[in-house]
Order: sequence, then structure tokens, then C-alpha cells
Amino acid sequence: MSKITLIHPISNPYARNAAFAIAEAALLNSIVTTFAYQPESIAKSWWGKAIKTVAPKLIVKLEKELGRRSWVVPKDSKIYGNSWREILRTFLVKTRLGKRFGIDDQFLIDWVVASCDRDFANHYFHNHHLQNIKAVYAYEDVAADTFLAAKKRSIYCFYDLQIAFHLTSRRIQNEEAELFPELAATMLAVQEPEWKIERKNREVELADHIFVASSFTERSLLDIGVPRSKITVIPYGAPIEYFQPHPKQDKLFRVMFAGQVGTRKGVHYLLQAWQELSLSESELLLVGVNQMPIDWLSKYDRVRLTGSVPHSCLNVYYSSANVFVFPSLVEGFGLVLLEAMACGIPIITTPNTGGPDIIIDGIEGFIIPIRDVEALKAKIAWCYSHPQELAKMGIAARKKAEQWTWERYRQKLAMIIKEKLE
Repeated sequence: MSKITLIHPISNPYARNAAFAIAEAALLNSIVTTFAYQPESIAKSWWGKAIKTVAPKLIVKLEKELGRRSWVVPKDSKIYGNSWREILRTFLVKTRLGKRFGIDDQFLIDWVVASCDRDFANHYFHNHHLQNIKAVYAYEDVAADTFLAAKKRSIYCFYDLQIAFHLTSRRIQNEEAELFPELAATMLAVQEPEWKIERKNREVELADHIFVASSFTERSLLDIGVPRSKITVIPYGAPIEYFQPHPKQDKLFRVMFAGQVGTRKGVHYLLQAWQELSLSESELLLVGVNQMPIDWLSKYDRVRLTGSVPHSCLNVYYSSANVFVFPSLVEGFGLVLLEAMACGIPIITTPNTGGPDIIIDGIEGFIIPIRDVEALKAKIAWCYSHPQELAKMGIAARKKAEQWTWERYRQKLAMIIKEKLE
């Protein structure tokens, strides 16, 4: 059977499950990444043993941080990593030395990602006996050079686009920058350099088949002339074993948002709707890193910002909410939607997310237009005044989340990959 190499700069739930799917189908040759952590590496190393003896709490924190970068692959599959750039990037960001030297965090990310792509295209095909692989599976921003090298060797190119194509994203965010010029600096797509845009265009052109997680992302490709036959929509999965419903511990009506607290996510519209509603005995809970201007949130009442929290703690926050609101302007899917649903929390979201692919409007939650403050107010007010109906909606949300599992995602992904390689 044909073998596949997957390329992704970090280990995240999407890439891990794609690699798992390919491995389950006995198709995984190797993974190419930046920093690949193997859990046993610290325990066996002399420095790991030394740290565990001298500072046992530090080793626990280190293993927890590195655990987010771990890959689980079969013994006959290999992991190739070129880690020094990612280690340097992490050091500069964590110590804030990068900002002190005038180096933007996004510049460092772009440097690491583009280098991962270039390293694979220029070196791995030759130096790691990958000449016999039949396909590569790569992601946005890490595929342009890889696909070009693959095409020269008649290797099939699978492309995983995790967010709407950049033309759609730029159009919407440019519109938003005109509506809210004071927030323009918070919109990444407005600021992307031309070289990065050219790479994105090349990736889509060279891809033989494209996987997306939502109909919205699919439409962004259809709009530029990509044939529908070249695209497969597979919604992501919910970790339903971990995210479970728990009894709410207080009587406060709580609306929750999770993600980057910024303009692309439509948080400014949620804040406006919340302020105008002025509900008693209520709270708007924003879980995530604030990307808005420093003084922006101070204008609003009954709003709590947690900042970044460990993913393992999100269950507690979801379970404290009555409804989860995700009014994103541009998304690829929005995994937080399924996480909230798995906790038995109804959702309010927009067509520009994976919401329409995973819920029925009015059953497990609501789909509202982007930028529609009045619609946000109406749905939040309904949730506030209909607690019994909202509870039933939460039960339906959990049942629907149980259908959208990572196992389902992997099975569908493996099936399509096999079909394309036959």
C-alpha cells in the first residue's frame, strides 16, 4: 500500500488526528515537524533525571508543556524534526526578548513555518529515504515548497485548509477595518505580507485534493474556481470522553466565549449586544487572550476576562455557562463549539464557522448573521428568559456532539485518502 508523509510544524488536535487516521489505515510513513516531543525522552535523559531529583515540580511543568507537542505514531513510522528554530522562537516569546529586540511574534511564527516547509522540500526527500512515498499531507503555510518538490516526483498532494481561504478572510477583515479603524491592528489578514499570500495561492493551485472542516471554508475555495470535486468537507471531532456535562454551581446567568478575544472572532459585537441587553444577575465570561486595545474591555459592565487558561481546565468554564456564544466573522471550524456542546451547553454562532455543519438551527443552538447585534441580543435574551427550553437544548447539544467524534473524523479522512490513492 502507498505510504504518506504528513507535514505540520507543531502537534495540535487536528494534525494529530489526521496522522492517527493515516496510521490506522496503515498508510503513514513519517511525520515532519519542528519540535517533536517523545514522553520517554525526558525520563531516560541524564538531564531529565537530574531535574527530577533537584526540582521535581519543574519536571512536572516541563512534561506538561512539552506534552502538547507530542506525537503518537506506530513503531514502523518515523518522526523527523528540525527543532532549533522552534526552540529559539519559544524562548524569544516566553522571555519577551523578541519584543525587546523589535521582533514581532507573528514574524517568528512565519519564519518557523516557512522554514519547516523549505527544509522538507530541500532535504528530507533526499536525506531520509523518502523517495518511495506516494503522497504528502500538508497544511496551510507549510505546503508551498513541499508540493512543488512533490510534483517533480509525481507524488500526490493532500492539502488541509484549516481556515477560510485568504481572499475571503482578507475581504471580510478589510471590511471590518473600515467599520472599526481603531481595531484594524488586531486583524492579522489585513497585515499579511505579499510573499505569504503568494505561498497560499501556490498551495491551493498545486494541491491534488483539499480537506476542509466546514462548508464556509469550502465556499471560500469554490468562490475562486476550485472544483467541488477537489474538496472534501469533514467536520472535526469533539473529545467527548473528556468534555462532559457537569451541574452548574451557581444561579448566575452566564454567557461564555472562548478563543482569542479579538475582532476576527466578532467579540466587539458580542460586547455591544451584552451592554445593550443589561441583564440582571448575569455575566459575560471571556476565556482567552485579549487582542483588543487595552482600554476596550473597560467600557463594558459585567464582563470577566480570564486570560489564557490550560485546555484541560476549559471543562470547568463550559460547565459554568448557560449558553456559549461564538460570533466569529471568519473561521475554519471552531472546535470550541463542539467542546461546549459536549458539555451540554447550547451554542449561538454564525454561518462563517462550522456551526451550520454540526447543528440544526433552533435545536442545539442558533445560527445568526455576522455583525448582527440585534440578532445576538434577541437570542441571548431568549436564552435568559427560557431556562427550561434552554436546558433541553443543552441535552440536544450533547447528543449531537456525541455524533461528531474524532473517531468519525478519522474514519472519513482515511476513506477519502484511500479512494484518491487507489
